[in-house]
Amino acid sequence: MIQIGTYQIDTSDPVTIAAIAAICAVLLIVLLLILSLRAAARSARVAAPLMGQVGQLAQTVQGLGQGQSQLTGAIDSVSKSQAMTLQAMEVRLAEVQQQMAERLHDSALKTARSMSDLQERMNDTLHGSSEKTTKSLTQLQERLATIDRAQTNIEKLSGDVLSLQDILSNKQTRGAFGEIQLNDIVSKALPADSYSFQTTLSNNKRADCLIKLPNPPGPIVIDAKFPLEAYEALVAAETKEDQARALTALGQAVRVHIRKISDSYLIEGETADGALMFLPSEAVYAELHSRLPNIVREGFAARVWIVSPTTCMATLNTMRAILKDARMREQTGQIRKALRQLHRDVEIIGEKAGKLETHLRQAGDDVAGVITAATRAGKRADRLDNFEFEELEPEGQAPVVAITEPAE
Repeated sequence: MIQIGTYQIDTSDPVTIAAIAAICAVLLIVLLLILSLRAAARSARVAAPLMGQVGQLAQTVQGLGQGQSQLTGAIDSVSKSQAMTLQAMEVRLAEVQQQMAERLHDSALKTARSMSDLQERMNDTLHGSSEKTTKSLTQLQERLATIDRAQTNIEKLSGDVLSLQDILSNKQTRGAFGEIQLNDIVSKALPADSYSFQTTLSNNKRADCLIKLPNPPGPIVIDAKFPLEAYEALVAAETKEDQARALTALGQAVRVHIRKISDSYLIEGETADGALMFLPSEAVYAELHSRLPNIVREGFAARVWIVSPTTCMATLNTMRAILKDARMREQTGQIRKALRQLHRDVEIIGEKAGKLETHLRQAGDDVAGVITAATRAGKRADRLDNFEFEELEPEGQAPVVAITEPAE
């Protein structure tokens, strides 16, 4: 790049290179011309033929000058075009810079808002997570407390199971267990005056429970039995031989209880012609009916009916219906007397209702007469107010409404 005044000449431009080459050629020609003029004096005659060439050369130089002028104009045009291009580029660059600044500002605002929203969401999320964590920990603590209570209850239940095992391992305590269960069932199913516990009979045998039914059938004895050892041996048996022996032992134990109840609690004229053997275990009762039906039939033959807690409750409900029917028959006279009294009360109510109807009818007539007299008095007052004296009836002709005393 060559700076000439206000003009800048690009040495890499082909036009500029051509112009420089032309100028150099002109300078060379001028130099040659000067040399030729110096030599002209010496060789005027020799140079005469060269004058034509010099004229041609002068024309050529003139053409080169014109070309140089055109080149200078072209250079000026190029310079002006470059200046305008640079100015337009500066304006465009300023616009681009301004747009970039605005976009960067908008991006910064959007980023700031996004960061603020993100921070707010993060705070909400962290707050919600904190609340959920706190709630989860609270629920976990409650569940742990529940588990602790359940563990305590399980330990207590284990102790109760061990106590129940201790109770059932002893024959006396096992008998007491059956009696307590029997007492609870009977007390819930029957009225308090329809049964008694540990009642001594005429043969000095003590019955666990005596149901006081009317004749027939008469009082029925319920005795609680619990053949636990034989049943446990049956449950624990692994081989068929052990199961057969245990089943035989269970049947023998129940058969002994049936005979004892039949011999002790079936007293003619004192108790009913039958008794109940209460088994406080549904499992033992089901085992007897499913695998030892012959023992159940022996009980029927001996007039001893085997019952479980469920069937005992059903039987007691039937007995309760019998007691209710018997007591209703006993109270038949009282019921008839109460019905006669009720009929007399109904007759008295009818008489009182008739008298009340008479009083109400007389009161209605009196009210109608009062309304009629009040209407007539109103009409007379209106005539007096309008000075219509000629239309008034004589006093002697005015009907008088009598108000009578109500009849008794």
